[in-house]
Amino acid sequence: MDTTQLLKGVLDVAVLAVVAQEDGYGYDVVRRLRAAGLADVGDASVYGTLRRLYSQGALTSYVVPSDEGPHRKYYGINAQGRAMLAAQRTDWRQFAGTLTRLLDEEGAA
Repeated sequence: MDTTQLLKGVLDVAVLAVVAQEDGYGYDVVRRLRAAGLADVGDASVYGTLRRLYSQGALTSYVVPSDEGPHRKYYGINAQGRAMLAAQRTDWRQFAGTLTRLLDEEGAA
């Protein structure tokens, strides 16, 4: 199954969940998503999601100097982002439960 379209639909909640665990800069978030099993996640998609969530007020950002290259922009979750994450967790659990029941029904093709 090509999971590209599925990933687009859940990238916001996945990014919020990763940043809720620990603040991170763009590529760090990408790496953590891939390590969690979202191997097909694209760098540009994650960077765009981080910027959008920041613009929506769900994330904070700060710059950390780096001795190994350019400064890194870190993102952290705030109260609004935690509320979004909580709501999306509830929505996901309901959606996943419904789909699981549909796929597990007897006589399904």
